[in-house]
Formats: sequence, C-alpha cells, structure tokens
Amino acid sequence: MGPINTSEKQLVDTTPIWVDSDAQLADLCERWRTQSAVALDTEFMRSRTFYPQPALVQVGDGKHCYLIDNLAIENLAPLKDLLQDTRVVKIMHSCSEDLETLDRLLGAIPDPIFDTQIAAAITGLGAGLGYAATVSQLLQVDLPKSETRSDWLQRPLSDSQKNYAALDVAWLPFVYGIQLKQLREQGRLDWLREDCAAMVEAARRPEPPEQYYLKVKGAWRLRPNQLAVLQDLCAWREREARARNMPRNHLLKENVCLALAQNMPKYLATLAQPGLEGKTLRRYGDTLLEIIAGAAEREDPPARLPQPLNREQGEVLKLLRKKVNELAEAEGLPPEILVRKKELEVLVLARQPELEGRLGGWRRAVVGEPLLQELKELKR
Repeated sequence: MGPINTSEKQLVDTTPIWVDSDAQLADLCERWRTQSAVALDTEFMRSRTFYPQPALVQVGDGKHCYLIDNLAIENLAPLKDLLQDTRVVKIMHSCSEDLETLDRLLGAIPDPIFDTQIAAAITGLGAGLGYAATVSQLLQVDLPKSETRSDWLQRPLSDSQKNYAALDVAWLPFVYGIQLKQLREQGRLDWLREDCAAMVEAARRPEPPEQYYLKVKGAWRLRPNQLAVLQDLCAWREREARARNMPRNHLLKENVCLALAQNMPKYLATLAQPGLEGKTLRRYGDTLLEIIAGAAEREDPPARLPQPLNREQGEVLKLLRKKVNELAEAEGLPPEILVRKKELEVLVLARQPELEGRLGGWRRAVVGEPLLQELKELKR
C-alpha cells in the first residue's frame, strides 16, 4: 500500500471486521505482508498490573478495519511475522505503550514503524498531538471519544467499542500518505526514520532496574551511601513489581524509597512509616532491612547527583531556551521536537558539553551545534 490520496477517503470501510480464528488471521497476515504499509493499534488494560494486558489488536489496510481478538486466537505467529517483516511499514500513533503491549503479547516489537505523532511534530503541525486532533487537522474528520475509558477485556465487546477501535486505524493510512509526502518535500523523512528507529530500540532495551533511582525527585540531596540504598531499593522494587505484575507504587511508593534511603533504618520499629505499614511491612520488612544494610556497606556507591541549577545557571538555561525557540521558528518546528529541558540542563552543567543521544543525530546540525556555539559565547 502506497500513500493514499485524500480524495480516496470515501473508499475506506470503517465497519469493524472481527478476527477470531487462527486460519482467518493467517490469511489476512499473508495478504498484509504484500503491502508496503499497514496501520496498527492496540487496546489494553493496565489499572492494577505492571504490564499492559493485551485485549485487542487493530489493523487497517486503507480499505477495511480489522479487530484481532488475541484472547480467542491460539496461534498469533502470523501476526508476529507481520510485525517483524521489515518490508512492511507499521503506521502507528504515539505508540510507546502499544510497542510494550505487542512485546508482551507476541515477544516482538514492530519494525519499522512510522509514528504519525512524531511526523506531525517534524512536519510542523504541532507537538504531542493526539490521534483525533491529527486526523481532524489533516483530513477534516471528527472522531468520537466515547470509549476512551472502557473495559477492553470484556467479551463480547459492544458495538460502540468495536466502532471506536476500528476508527483508531481507519484514517492512519491517509494521515501516513499526507505526512510521507510532506516529509519528502521538506527533506525530513530521514529525521522521522531516525526518531522512530530510536523508539523501537528503546522498546527493545528497557531501562535496567539499577537506573530507576535516577528518576526519584530529591535524590540529588543524598550522600553516596544513601544513594546506594536508594538505588538498591528502587532496583528491588522494579524487579518485584515485574515478578508480581503489579504497579510499582502499589508495592512501594517513590517517596517511601527516598525516606528509607535518607534514614537507613536498622530495625522494624524504625522502618514503619506512612506507606510502609500493615501487610506491606509484615511481608517485606525483613527484606527491606537486608537491602538497606547491604547497600549501606557497598564499596561502589553511586556518585552524588547534580544539584538543581543555581541562579546563574538558570539564566544560561533561559538563554538557551530562547535560542531553541528562535531555531524552531526558523525551521517551522515546535521547540519540543528539537530538545528537551533535561538535555539543556545537561549542556549547562557540563564542563565540556558534548552532543550525545538525540542531539547527536539529525538534531546536531539543526540545534545541537548552534547551542554549543551559544554556550561558548555566553562563557566569554
């Protein structure tokens, strides 16, 4: 399937086609693998679990909308093969959670992907646009929001749910066609491919449990031995939450981890606090004390984390953000697509700023090198 002209919109049938047999799925996947691109989405539940619970997979081929009942189909291998077929572009929108859901369901990450939310930002339409807003702006089609909060694991699904799910992929091929044309005309298709490839790679390599302490607010106040405790507590919480398939904060809240690292209690009586009491304390108290005691004696504690920017550094940050806004305006881009606040803070704090990560790709010439030059001039 190549780019679809907007004049062909009336050719798509938004009536959902239910797919619940192995043979039916195999036949469809064989057909879809002859196309250059297909639209893809998922529905899942995640209110009380660590991992998303896959409930439905939607595929759109530009003519029809298919709802794949993964709860009924035993052999999902043809769908996995489709996702891993690099000859077929998978068109998705804001797909980070969908990638996680599909990995949970199939043990596979779709590749390559074309994320229409990223494309909307790179083409200058806007940053962080939802699917409905993107469809509205590009196709002048208004989508309902009636089933945004719904039980997708129930069977049978209501007609309203099925129609809503079908619409999630009905218009993606048309959005793709418009955006692909725009990206080629702007010379930015490689930008989109780079960002989407980075998203796929991030989905394939989840952050190690040992890195989660870096997300804790206020961790910069801790000494190295306290940071070691925080690191080990957060790593334990991450592994335990995954093993028990429960949300991290249902196991142990972030602020409790921080308080334990600050105080490093040695006894059950001093371990108890709001958020760590009752059943949780009885079940995990001894384990937490063991983790704290072991971490406090580590010979390789983490280095202290950078403090928040001081006033002078804050002024430099403001000037860099102003520069980003100027560069974004010149390129017709939303500033958010160019650089994140955290990336700017790293540049401000570094003694020898370097362009790494996202700033080392297509952003290097567009925003990275101008920012380094701006920093040099500010330090004169």
